[in-house]
Amino acid sequence: MNRLGRKASETLIEMAPSADGEESNGPLCETLSTAGSEVPSSSEQGLSSTETTLLIPDHQVIDKRHQSKDSIFFRDGVRRIDFVLSYVDDLNKEWEKKLERRKEFESNLQKAGLELETEDKKESEDGKIYFVKIHAPWEVLITYAEVLNIKVPIKENDIPSMVENPLDCMLTPFRLPEKVMHPEPDYFTAPFSKEKQELYLINDESTFFSPSMRNRIVNYILTRCPYGTEEGKKKFGIKRLLNNGTYSAAYPLHDCQYWKKASDPNCDNERYTLYMEWARFLRFYKEQPLDLIRKYYGEKIGIYFAWLGFYTEMLFLAAVVGVICFLYGLFTMDENMSSKEICDPAIGGEIIMCPLCDRECEYWRLNTTCESSEYSHLFDNVATLFFAIFMGIWVTLFLEFWKRRQARLKYEWDLVDFEEEQQQLQLRPEYEAKCTQKKKNPVTQEMEPYLPLTSQAVRFCISGTTVLFWVSLIIASMIAVIVYRLAVYAAFASLMENTQTLQPISGLLTPQLATSVTASCLNFVIIMILNFIYERIAIWITDMEIPRTHMEYENRLTMKMFLFQFVNYYSSCFYVAFFKGKFVGYPGAYTYMFNRWRNEECDPAGCLIELTTQLTIVMAGKQIWGNIQEAIVPWICNWWGRRKARNNPENLYSRWEQDHDLQTFGALGLFYEYLEMVIQFGFITLFVASFPLAPLLALMNNILEIRVDSWKLTTQYRRPVAAKAHSIGVWQEILNGMAILSVVTNAFIVAFTSDMIPRLVYYYAYSESDDSPMSGYINNSLSVFLISDFPERNKPKTNPENFVICRYRDYRYPPDHERRYLHTMQFWHILAAKLAFIIIMEHVVFIVKFFVAWMIPDVPADVKAKIKREKYLTQKILHEYELEKLKERLCQGDKRATEKEFIATEGKMELSRAM
Repeated sequence: MNRLGRKASETLIEMAPSADGEESNGPLCETLSTAGSEVPSSSEQGLSSTETTLLIPDHQVIDKRHQSKDSIFFRDGVRRIDFVLSYVDDLNKEWEKKLERRKEFESNLQKAGLELETEDKKESEDGKIYFVKIHAPWEVLITYAEVLNIKVPIKENDIPSMVENPLDCMLTPFRLPEKVMHPEPDYFTAPFSKEKQELYLINDESTFFSPSMRNRIVNYILTRCPYGTEEGKKKFGIKRLLNNGTYSAAYPLHDCQYWKKASDPNCDNERYTLYMEWARFLRFYKEQPLDLIRKYYGEKIGIYFAWLGFYTEMLFLAAVVGVICFLYGLFTMDENMSSKEICDPAIGGEIIMCPLCDRECEYWRLNTTCESSEYSHLFDNVATLFFAIFMGIWVTLFLEFWKRRQARLKYEWDLVDFEEEQQQLQLRPEYEAKCTQKKKNPVTQEMEPYLPLTSQAVRFCISGTTVLFWVSLIIASMIAVIVYRLAVYAAFASLMENTQTLQPISGLLTPQLATSVTASCLNFVIIMILNFIYERIAIWITDMEIPRTHMEYENRLTMKMFLFQFVNYYSSCFYVAFFKGKFVGYPGAYTYMFNRWRNEECDPAGCLIELTTQLTIVMAGKQIWGNIQEAIVPWICNWWGRRKARNNPENLYSRWEQDHDLQTFGALGLFYEYLEMVIQFGFITLFVASFPLAPLLALMNNILEIRVDSWKLTTQYRRPVAAKAHSIGVWQEILNGMAILSVVTNAFIVAFTSDMIPRLVYYYAYSESDDSPMSGYINNSLSVFLISDFPERNKPKTNPENFVICRYRDYRYPPDHERRYLHTMQFWHILAAKLAFIIIMEHVVFIVKFFVAWMIPDVPADVKAKIKREKYLTQKILHEYELEKLKERLCQGDKRATEKEFIATEGKMELSRAM
């Protein structure tokens, strides 16, 4: 089929001056408003808009026979619906303005070569909504395929596949059918060129471009199509029309209903396949059909699910090791000498502890914390140190192996030559609309809009100030929660001592634990409220900055949201891990917050159990709340919206109406998914030394998350516009930063939050028993205070048993020593040991991390070879094609085809072989 005879003037991609002589803003903006298009306007032909849109290229008459409305084709049953616009014709004060915008916009879409077909509101289910169906004909597709640098097949891939692993048979239960995993053959591809159409494997023009490619092309046109001039500025883009209410929705169609196949044999039924093989929870143990996901939703969504699946696979190893460490703590609980001494009536029962709050709290016996000290051993043992080091290495393995997996996907999905610069050259329509000044682009040498430096500086200052204000608000809320902890502790202590019904659980539910649990729940509620508000603020200030490209927009929003959520989610954990119990003072010289509330003390068994409680509540609460938001809320909204239409037959409830009633995934839908997972990644890396079961919780959540995300995307949301992406973007750098920070935080947790270093110092330097080196540790770790030395502010109201001394957790000289209440030499030995441990652990883990990263190449060797092989073969095919065309021209006597040109083309082929 010869397609090269078409004139370039028939397309609308070339730059052309507008009627008023001004320069255009892009490949489409001004050209669309010119009258140079082949497609006549409705006014020129004297037809109504509906009649005009029913014209097909060869001007045949449409057969309006009855057809199922579940079809994804125009009424002729031939032209595919690539996009749908909807609007409600409300008769308000702006009705005429909206009508004029729609008329101009749709006219310009037709001038761009798109074909439209309007469904009257009388034919819709509710009798209120108009639907404008859009079809991109072949000429439009090939024009913009060249502009967007879309790669298409030129030859079937003949590179042998990898040698099968003999152990693959063991993975058979987890495999999906081949037709699901690889829905289309593997081809060598090359960027599309209109002048070389014979080169590509075009068997059928209607199916050559996949539906995801088609909706991407149409969306590109929609975002740049003008609709008039308002207030002296040229307006364009479907996003503005959606914002001002001219249209109510714009979306591509799903290819069928998710629960059954389409009756039309021309439908691919890929949505049904994705639902049956991927989106159901009962398939949780199966691999993901990444190629089909990429084909249906585009590379950007495909790479997210590839990353999430890989992250979940790697979590399995971390979860197994974490469970082993937890079981070690469980099985060695009876061997823990510290909890034995605390629980022993002759030791812990005879040790009188100083009050934990002023005036209201009483003296208490150490053995009342027996149960909590036993449970703290589950997380504070030798395995804690091993697991902290293991996770520092695990996170490196995860990031390095993901780079390899990502490199393989880039090759398999034809993203090797896809560079971010391609996105940077495509300006955001909002940027083009708001920036009135222009300057020459040093790369393209074309005039394009720009934002003056002074305006950028002002906008960044406002943005930075806003972000700092909200971060300060988080810190203020955290301080408020700390004040709550300090204020209610005395109330909990008094309540538990005087309430008989709480006596049976008083050993487990201590005042410290009750305060920690309620404060954690309160903190979680505050986190959710601040998140809800700040999301809107972050989007607003990012829009105000007017980023130049979509990639810049996403990166700026990512950094704002991540910085906020980092402080929001982790600040309470940082407080418990590194501040609580560290600045308490000692009896008679306590430190106070705002000179009113006495700082909190840790449990005699350490603060690690409280950090575990805080981490569990915030992490588990976030995951539960996230799943409710992601699954239940969209389902309820869709159910409510479709409650009237559920009983309607298929021929009354059309495919575009069914999709219209679904939720919108939105341009930032994937951003929130990444953000949720990266925050979870922080929980299992930054504080994992305090809770070895955190990877197990994350693993169970992610198994559910994959199916929830796939279910909602397939069943509850409109089909997103396909987009390209060759990596997870700025999230990769954020993960790398958190991996490095996690080594530091875990080293400090083991050193300062857990009780491991003081125990080791006692074991090796201060133990007095060779048979049982840890016996006497509890008595050694508690200092003595003379009750008569209490100032009136701290002294309890009553002392019924007339205690003379009380004990407190610190290393200070007793009252009868000449250096009374000053730190002992053991305190300095322990501090030196903690600092030495931090330095040694960090250096060991960092050395291993960097060695592992150096040992594992980012791109697998076989992928490198395949990339080079494909580049060579592709160049060879292209050069042979050029050579054949040149021979034809020579044979036809074309004077422009000289012998030197022929020799140069052959030389280019030889150079390609050599390279």
